[in-house]
Order: sequence, then structure tokens, then C-alpha cells
Amino acid sequence: MITVLLAAVFFAAGLYLTMRGGDGFVDAAARLAEASGIPRFVVGATLVSLCTTAPELTVSLLATIRGCTELAVGNAVGSAACNTGLILGIAALLAPAAFHAREAKTKGGIMIAAAILLGCFAADHQFSAREAPGLLALLFAFLALNLQGAAKGSQHHAASPLSPQERVHTILQFIIGALSVILGAKLMVDNGVILARMLGVPESIIGLTLVALGTSLPELMTALAAARKHEGALSAGNIVGANIINLTLVLPVCVAAGGGTLPVAAEVFLRDLPFTITLMGIALLPPMFSGRLRRWQGAALLTCYGVYIYQLAQVGMPSFAFLQ
Repeated sequence: MITVLLAAVFFAAGLYLTMRGGDGFVDAAARLAEASGIPRFVVGATLVSLCTTAPELTVSLLATIRGCTELAVGNAVGSAACNTGLILGIAALLAPAAFHAREAKTKGGIMIAAAILLGCFAADHQFSAREAPGLLALLFAFLALNLQGAAKGSQHHAASPLSPQERVHTILQFIIGALSVILGAKLMVDNGVILARMLGVPESIIGLTLVALGTSLPELMTALAAARKHEGALSAGNIVGANIINLTLVLPVCVAAGGGTLPVAAEVFLRDLPFTITLMGIALLPPMFSGRLRRWQGAALLTCYGVYIYQLAQVGMPSFAFLQ
């Protein structure tokens, strides 16, 4: 009983840290964008994304080092599906974003290309060191585009310079907010797993739901905070950037840590990647022409992701009966 109460307390503390950290995180990122004149989409796709993907990188890397290599691949792909279907779907419903169609074409195109390229590599049910440079090339292209966009944005957007004291305060707020989001997410995942096991939920279901959602909590909380503050472009940029980093950086790092090869389960190639690519198409193809992420896309993303989760639950049902 004491263990259950402690797990519940730490879970609640993680939720509080993540929510409060997300608020400060978004405020600081928006203030940095205004001060530099860099477009919010670019800030969200780089600075915010690098911080919010830390849980995915940490979980996948630790899983690889401990020999759970299939979990590393599943976490990266599952987080991309969760980011796009659930988080971007919620963001689109709450705060439809407007941004340059060119941003959607370039960054969104890189994101979809990364998922398709990973699908090609996964056809033989493994991901090797020979294939890692292909994904890293897309990452470098993404970073180069963002640096170019930042340079152009600072020329065409009026900056609102911060005083030295405000600059230090904003940077500290950004760092503390990011750390709070990451720590809160870890507390929620660890103690959520403890609670689920005590309630008799099988570990297969825990891995398919809590781990994928848990490592995506920073993106979720950042998206909710951005929606409350009408920073939809920042949220959309964060999701796109996080997905690109998940698919092009996390897996090559895990390949290096795993000795040069990562096995890829057949289900990842046949089910998870096709669903992920479909979700990305729903999210980014219309904005490539209209420059807007609309509410109907949010509804479509949530519906498609719901079908995906239902299929995962159906697969896990037999093991649930067995473990009871």
C-alpha cells in the first residue's frame, strides 16, 4: 500500500513538474524568438525540439546498452507516431497554426523522407551502421535549413532586444523549464509503470503505451502550453523537429552503441512505419500548399492514431490473458 501511495505521489509530482516546466519553456522560447527575430517555427524546430527529444534519446540509448535493441527502434518510431497523431492532433484542434508553406515543404518533406528512408532500411528487419549515414545526411540537411532560415528570419523580422538582465533570466528560465519537463516525464514514466504493474497490466501493453507516450510527454506539455499561449507555430515546429531528430539521430546513436546493428521487428516495418508515414502525410501535406494546420486535420490525426492504438491493444490482448 505504501509503495502504491509513493508511486502515485511521484507520478503527480512528475505531472506538476512537466506542466510548470512546459509553461516556462514555451515563454522563454517565444521571448528568445522575439529577441532574435528568428521565426517561431524555426525556434520550435531546433532549440525546443533538441530539448524535448532528450527522453527518447535517453530511453533508446539505455535500452540498447542493456541489450533491449528492439525497444530502442520501437521507442523512436512509436514516439514519432505519438508526436504526430496524438500531440500534433491535439495542438491542431486547440490552436491551428499558420506558417510559411515553404517551412512545411522543406521541414515536413525531410520528416516524411526520413520515415520512408527508415522503412526502406527496415525491409530486411535490421538497421546497420552502413545505413546510418543516410539518416544523418537528412539531419544535417535539416539543421542547415534551420540555420539558413534563422539567418534570413533575423533579417526580415523585427527583433526586440533583451537587456542583459532579461537575457540571463530568459536563458535560465529556458534551461530550468527544459530540465523540469525532462525530469517530470521520467518521474511519470517510472512511477506510471510501477502503478500499471501493480494493477496487473502486462508489460507488453505498458511498453506500447506508457513508454511511447511517456517519452513524448515533453512534446505534449510543450504543445499544450503553446496552445494556451497561442503559439501554434512553435508547437508545430517542435513536433516536426522532434520527429526528425527521433528518426535521424536517435537510431544512428543506438547503432553505434549497439555494435553496428539494430534488429527491427517485422511489425515495425509492416504496421508501425506505415501508420507513422500516413499520420505525417495527413499532418504536413495540406500545409505544404495552404500554409495552415487546420482543425479537421487534428480530428483526422486523432482518429487515425486511435485506430493504431486499437490495433496495438488487440495484439496485446492474448498476452494479457496469459499473464493473468
